[in-house]
Amino acid sequence: MSRRELREQIFKLLFRIEFNSSEEMPEQEKLFFEDTCIADETDAAYISAKYHKIVEKLEVIDKMLNERTENWDTARMGKVDLTILRLAVYEMTFDEDVPAGVAINEAVELAKKFGQDASSGFVNGILARFV
Repeated sequence: MSRRELREQIFKLLFRIEFNSSEEMPEQEKLFFEDTCIADETDAAYISAKYHKIVEKLEVIDKMLNERTENWDTARMGKVDLTILRLAVYEMTFDEDVPAGVAINEAVELAKKFGQDASSGFVNGILARFV
């Protein structure tokens, strides 16, 4: 899988957090991999590892988002936009392998694909405050 495809799969797995309790997420992760049929074990391991790293930092990421947004907080954001922002902020802040510009560009592309009409502009505007 390409980096973009891996990122999209991480987004899809991370999105499940919005609809399930933390106790349910191990089962959700299992179901995700069963449903997605990721054949390459290396790709599956990468997706799982990055997902867990993001979940570990979720509280910190949400705090960062809330500190940098005006008239918005994570409780008011759309679930798709929030999930994209969490992934991008993680990459920009904690993942040394992903340059900030790439994280922003990929987040905007995810927003175009999965979000509403205004999602890409919203995501881009929020992430611009992190650079």
